[in-house]
Amino acid sequence: MAGLARAGLMARGVLYGLIGIIAVEIALGNAHQQADRSGAIRLVAANPFGKVILWLLVVGFAGLTLWRLSEAAFGAAGADGHKTSTRLLCLVKAVIYGALTFSILKYALGLGAPSSTNQQSQDLTATALKHPGGQWAVAIVGVIIAGAGLYLAYQAYRRKFLRDMRMGSASPTTRKAVTWFGEAGGIARGAVFVTVGVFLVVAAADAQPSQAKGIDSALRALAQTPLGPWLLGLVAIGLVLFGVFSCCEARWRQV
Repeated sequence: MAGLARAGLMARGVLYGLIGIIAVEIALGNAHQQADRSGAIRLVAANPFGKVILWLLVVGFAGLTLWRLSEAAFGAAGADGHKTSTRLLCLVKAVIYGALTFSILKYALGLGAPSSTNQQSQDLTATALKHPGGQWAVAIVGVIIAGAGLYLAYQAYRRKFLRDMRMGSASPTTRKAVTWFGEAGGIARGAVFVTVGVFLVVAAADAQPSQAKGIDSALRALAQTPLGPWLLGLVAIGLVLFGVFSCCEARWRQV
């Protein structure tokens, strides 16, 4: 199980790194892919060894799913690992990673390309708005996602992730570098979640599914702020750093 967890953390790092690289290209005006998991998977498939890498990602995310399921069932590592809230959070993560595993598996088998997070967000929002109370439901989901983003950014800023790292054998320089990757990357990751959540709330308030945005559109929206492409570039680099940090977790995280 530890091996599956580490393989999954490595796969997550690769995916975030690729999303960050695509976002950097968007900031530079050279992007041809969407800056989300669908764009990252297509970028992998375009590689000469794309088929092999896709299957490695399937194995990695399947491992991550099983690891989170085991934590939900038996408790996670750490002092708070057996709390009900922690185990429920692990279950939610397992469902998310399971869906991601399935989408990559379908693509690897040639059964259809994964849809973009933009399209998924708009389709789910449109479906919800057709039902009574749908606006409130979408707004609540948006607030939850934005709140989760703020929490992730705060946790990264306070370096809470260090509680799960076991880096006693690493040099001081390595520890400082990994800490910086986790802090900067975690804040950038949280910023993306906040942006997605805010747009969901706006979509609910206006009853306009087209206002809902996935990761790609949320990142592109950052370029429309007064800071322009510079803000998008900073967040994009942060996502690349989070990808690097996730690979570091594969080496040193307690699982």
